[in-house]
Amino acid sequence: MTRVACIGEAMIEMSLDGDTAALGVAGDTLNTAVYLKRSAPEIEVDYITRLGSDPFSDRIKTFIASEGIGTAAIGIDPVATPGLYAITLGEGGERSFTYWRSASAARQLFADGDFSMLEGYDLVYLSGISLAILPHPVRLELIAYLKDAGVRVAYDNNHRPRLWTAKEARDVTSAFWGFADIPLPSIDDEIAVFGGDKTDARARFSTTPGLGAMKCGADGPFSIGAQVDQSYPPADRVIDTTSAGDSFNGAYLAARLQGMTQAEALRAGHDLAAKVVGCRGAIIPKTAM
Repeated sequence: MTRVACIGEAMIEMSLDGDTAALGVAGDTLNTAVYLKRSAPEIEVDYITRLGSDPFSDRIKTFIASEGIGTAAIGIDPVATPGLYAITLGEGGERSFTYWRSASAARQLFADGDFSMLEGYDLVYLSGISLAILPHPVRLELIAYLKDAGVRVAYDNNHRPRLWTAKEARDVTSAFWGFADIPLPSIDDEIAVFGGDKTDARARFSTTPGLGAMKCGADGPFSIGAQVDQSYPPADRVIDTTSAGDSFNGAYLAARLQGMTQAEALRAGHDLAAKVVGCRGAIIPKTAM
């Protein structure tokens, strides 16, 4: 059985609708883990993070388990709590986020320098946010471990500039593009980290070693590492773009891990993202997939 470890921060999500808010559980790599597992139930998916011992942490862990995702590698911090974020929607479904995460238990992930929990997996998936919340020395240790571990690595450059310095973001992202087996950049984040325009961003991946996809919003994905010429239909409606990229990653990885072609995987990712943007919140009901 194929085994995948998804690393990151699981948070409490408040999706605002006027004066009310729907409470949920989300986080960029957790969203991908959920959509990966839903797209390929036969794949074993574990989530690796740290939570507290409070009721909201219990809620998060219960939700993760309810999606069929393994929780055995989730560490518990008796003092810290999970992060919280609120989504505010603007015109055209574009979203803005407000975060309360400075005391998040996930910031202590791998603080002891022990990466043994990552052994035995066929693929490790993580993002820029997974790295940005960690102290810089821990980031560097994790990068060194993954480069030498002999495990396939998938990386999304998901960028939150408030979490780290511009130099840290460039250095870490450059390191991953140098060895990631499955690069999954978003074009806007790539431009935010390295500058330039869309042409520059695509050109940077002409020499990277991996086979992956650059997410380009409504234009559809750009194939990395293989030439693919196909069109991508637009979403029927756009209500909330939260998790569009995360859901793309989940369906794309599921397709790749099931042996589908690059073209089929790109289309699977795009089709799921098109459904997700038509619903509110990061993780849509199973019935909407």
